[in-house]
Parts: sequence; structure tokens; C-alpha cells
Amino acid sequence: MGNLVDFETEGEGSYFLPRLRNLSQINFPWLFDKNKLLLWHNFIKCFEPHLKETEEIETFYYELLLNAAKKWHKQNPKRIVCESYLALLAYEGRLHDEEICYICEHPIREQIALMRAFIPAHPECLYSASLPKEKIRTFFKTKKTIHLEDDEVAYLYDIVMKGF
Repeated sequence: MGNLVDFETEGEGSYFLPRLRNLSQINFPWLFDKNKLLLWHNFIKCFEPHLKETEEIETFYYELLLNAAKKWHKQNPKRIVCESYLALLAYEGRLHDEEICYICEHPIREQIALMRAFIPAHPECLYSASLPKEKIRTFFKTKKTIHLEDDEVAYLYDIVMKGF
């Protein structure tokens, strides 16, 4: 569900899963805003299939989510999702910041379309909407959405929601 909880464990050696004791939820100011909570749950749901086969989750992912949760009430959540996803791609070494179309392997000129995992392509190769290449280049370099319009952020957010 994406809740931050504090707990103690009991019986770690004798059970398959230890029992949780003194469980308490740590609240954030945005938890009672239905729209922000729905966006949070959608963001959290993307992590389950991405980390499904992982035996031990690195602290980067916890810190990424905690930092996002702390900013969630101050900033547009869709912007936070896009910035967090870009940080995740960079951390995992999957950030494609080349200016070559992934499909036809020709240089991308002025307009760029993005596939899942923010992989660049020509808009005509993807049959997709496009964004100015310079804005995407700046987004990849700064990892900030401040220079993007809300409709451009919505385009990026829709790409993220397709899955990590």
C-alpha cells in the first residue's frame, strides 16, 4: 500500500516470518487528500513487478520513496514521479540519453518521442506525441521537471505508469 510503518519483530528464529509487534503508521500531510493518495498508490504499484525477483532490496529504493513522500504535499506528484523515475533509471544504468532513435537508429532532430523506460525514438516511428528534444535533454541532465509544462509532465507520467 505504500505506507511507512514502524514496528518491532518477535520470534525471528522460530517462525518462517517473524511476528510484527507495536506496529504504528507514520503519517504524511497528504494522506487524507484522495487525489494525491491515488497517485501515490499508482506509483507504488509500479515497484512490485519491478522488484519482484529481487531477494534483497537496496536502500536506494527506500530513500527514493521516502524523499518522494516528503515532497508529495509540496509539489505536483506527477512531477515527483517523473523525477524519481529518472533517478531510478540513472541508478540502474538504464538511462538512454543518446539522441538516436531506438527503432530506426537514425539521429533524432528537433522532436522526440519516448518509449517505456524513457527510451528515445522519432515520433513517426512510435506513432506517438512528441516533445521538444532540448527540453528532454535538459530534463535528463538536471533530473528536474521545472522547465517542463504540465501537459509535457503528464506525457512523461503516462510513460512511467506503463511500468518500470
